[in-house]
Amino acid sequence: MKVATWNVNSIRKRLPLVLEWLAQRQPDVLCLQETKTPDSEFPAEAFREAGYHVRFRGMKGYNGVATLSRTEPDSVFYGFAEGPDSEDVRVLETVTRGVAVVNTYVPQGYKVGSEKYTFKLAWFGRVREYFERRLDPQRPAVWTGDMNVAPEPIDVYHPEHRVNDVDFHIDARNAYANAAAWGFIDVFRKLHPERIQYTYWDYFRNAFERNFGWRIDHILATPPLAEVCRAADVDPEPRRAPGASDHTVAWAEFDWPL
Repeated sequence: MKVATWNVNSIRKRLPLVLEWLAQRQPDVLCLQETKTPDSEFPAEAFREAGYHVRFRGMKGYNGVATLSRTEPDSVFYGFAEGPDSEDVRVLETVTRGVAVVNTYVPQGYKVGSEKYTFKLAWFGRVREYFERRLDPQRPAVWTGDMNVAPEPIDVYHPEHRVNDVDFHIDARNAYANAAAWGFIDVFRKLHPERIQYTYWDYFRNAFERNFGWRIDHILATPPLAEVCRAADVDPEPRRAPGASDHTVAWAEFDWPL
């Protein structure tokens, strides 16, 4: 079972790139973030024609999540909870082949000390409560998406200069670590404990060419899946393409079902 994640930074702008990657790599599940598209304009039919079932929630201009799967999901849940303030444009859970896949677009946080940063820290607390309420660490589950956190110094270029960045500040790292400690394992870092590999490079200062990047897009799994993760990597090719998103694809393969 191959699971991938990609912050596409506008699905309508990146649709040809996503369709090309799907055709070449053929994941079982692809989680997209920052689709920036209201539901009425989401290109669902293009994905159906490519052989994928698709579930999505979005809005104009920012946020938005979508999950594509080769098989029809067993169940789908939008947001943290039913009702208002559900965060359904940031959280989408699909159960596919018996695996709960939680696709998240974590708030960026704007600036350390700002209200948006406080909201980001609290958001990680909310997602942990969500895990406690809906999942079981002894059952197969994946938490994936754009987490907007580089967990360790190895995950960001020049970390000594990033300590006050919202994606590397110690409070954000601790909040993310606490959410993951519910029962999730970073499968890329499990398989590659010392490898420097980024998933995001901004558009300025030739960041991609100079490898001035961040690893902020992650795939985590509960122990039953992490134990059978046979590969986890990052595909840099989508970031090289003309009109690319500033993020690229992270993916993992699991020997599932057993």
